[in-house]
Amino acid sequence: MHNPTDPSFAPRSPQRLAILQHGGLLTPKHGKTGLSLLRYRGDEVVAVVDRDAAGRSLREITRLPLKRDIPIVASVAEALAHKPNALAIGLAPSGGRVPPEWLVELRLAVKSGVSIWSGLHTRLGEDPEIAAAVRPGVYIWDMRREPAGLVGGTGAARNLKCKRVLFVGTDMAIGKMTAALEFDKVARARGVRSMFIGTGQAGMMISGNGMCLDAVRVDYASGAVEAEVMRYGPSNDVVWVEGQGSLLNPASTATLPLIRGTQPTHLVLVAKAGVKTLRSFEHIVIPPLKKVVALYEQVAEAAGAFAHVPVVGVALNTWEQDDATARASVEAAARETGLPCTDAVRFGPGEMLDRILA
Repeated sequence: MHNPTDPSFAPRSPQRLAILQHGGLLTPKHGKTGLSLLRYRGDEVVAVVDRDAAGRSLREITRLPLKRDIPIVASVAEALAHKPNALAIGLAPSGGRVPPEWLVELRLAVKSGVSIWSGLHTRLGEDPEIAAAVRPGVYIWDMRREPAGLVGGTGAARNLKCKRVLFVGTDMAIGKMTAALEFDKVARARGVRSMFIGTGQAGMMISGNGMCLDAVRVDYASGAVEAEVMRYGPSNDVVWVEGQGSLLNPASTATLPLIRGTQPTHLVLVAKAGVKTLRSFEHIVIPPLKKVVALYEQVAEAAGAFAHVPVVGVALNTWEQDDATARASVEAAARETGLPCTDAVRFGPGEMLDRILA
């Protein structure tokens, strides 16, 4: 229940954000959406709602480079004292559905004039109490829904003049979105007409654009990706497309539609340092990075049906390592693949960005 043409629907403009994060600060695996919002829109966050961590220091818990220690409160009622105008659901509960006890808090937020951003499967705009409280300036952004008017993919993006960079990975949930955002940030700082395209709820909340690929029926998945690239490609020099899933993961169906819909000109391989197996399938060993590079290039090219697409380098996630170990991991990946390697958060995009923009 939102209308992106309505002036009140302006997620890209500065907000006064509260983040609903019950339990997600102390168990980051489930709270990564909220943590990503804190990293990239932290200046706009006025309160974090987490009953398990209320009163503690957000900077100490998250280790994020926050400019100030944003208050952690126990309830939405307490967060209202900080005058938010939007409440983002920053974690994924079991099954991706809103627990009944949260509905009480969400209803209070909307009745108090606070818009809600939700990437969960529960459509909050269909809740009668919430729907009745929506009014001009107060909206529900239920982003996990299939865009209207979709068609199958056609490969049209290959005719765009812009560079199209897709972030692919050795596994799910290893930092593809974060790497893409860092490349976009540095490119913009250089004066490049640059756009990040989100394909999941966290990326959409951060950027205000994109679509949730896992809400799209498989027949239209590549078409949904293509539509976003065709929307933003003509007015930009480069688009950075958030990757999803992995060709190595047996539970993933998202990567191939992203490759076909994006018609990428470049690929960036994202991997997590020190990890040897898939997180949810420990019996599956991650192949050597050089072989993974070859796999993605072969799939993108499809035996010559499409143009050759190079993997320009490896974006390594070294979050759990100290600086010295992280630098050693980066150097080892560069030696193994013969490609530039970096941790885009710690060390910047470096040579990879230079190659892409050259």
